[in-house]
Amino acid sequence: MSSLSQEIRVNFEGCLERGSVEENLLNQIDFDRIPRHVAIIMDGNGRWAQQRRLPRVAGHRAGIQSVRETVETAARLRMQVLTLYAFSVENWKRPAGEVATLMSLLKEFLRKELDTLLKNNIQFETLGRISELDPSIQDELAIAKKKTISNSGLRFNVALNYGGRAELVDAFRLVLEKHARSNGNELEITEDTISKCLYTAGLPDPDLMVRTSGELRVSNFLLWQIAYAEIWVTNTLWPDFRKKDLFEAIIAYQKRDRRYGGLSTQ
Repeated sequence: MSSLSQEIRVNFEGCLERGSVEENLLNQIDFDRIPRHVAIIMDGNGRWAQQRRLPRVAGHRAGIQSVRETVETAARLRMQVLTLYAFSVENWKRPAGEVATLMSLLKEFLRKELDTLLKNNIQFETLGRISELDPSIQDELAIAKKKTISNSGLRFNVALNYGGRAELVDAFRLVLEKHARSNGNELEITEDTISKCLYTAGLPDPDLMVRTSGELRVSNFLLWQIAYAEIWVTNTLWPDFRKKDLFEAIIAYQKRDRRYGGLSTQ
């Protein structure tokens, strides 16, 4: 067993019931092949609430526990990057009251969980057009980023006011801005040029994209970056998503033969 595998096993000591489903799933994971970057489309809050005859906002509030447990589990697995899709550029079409509740829950999460992020060496970042958010939200995000910037463990990204197409537009604008400052040098555009201008510049592309609630679409999420990501869909609604579900996603990922357009290595 590698030193990394031993370290990860130690991380889970005492937090899994002996003989439980979670422990059995953990034992099936190859800790030396944990996906570097996992991206998750958190879907199903509204349906979760509807099934219980509760207002939609109750589903969003219940989803906070899923965020907390997923981030904690990713950190214990020594994952490099976890990106959660929290609010898209299209979500502004939702009722104003629901949007306000989502933003309030975000601030509440940051205030309550900041100490936990620091304790677990987790770096917090955002992806998206953050400058368009309410100043009070921007302030909370800036505090969390500043206080965790030196952390060297899991990079925890929250996609806010995010859209894959909007990101590409912003990237192309940045390419042109850099060219304008280059004293007339010839404009050369390559995949690397674009990658360096994305919100995720410097990060590995997602190896695994997870979608909850059973929907079979990528919803304008990380369109450039997921070109070769493995996609795993679960019928579990986001408020019910727990470490068991993340373990199942990783096990499914590790069983796949990733060819990147080439021939099988099998």
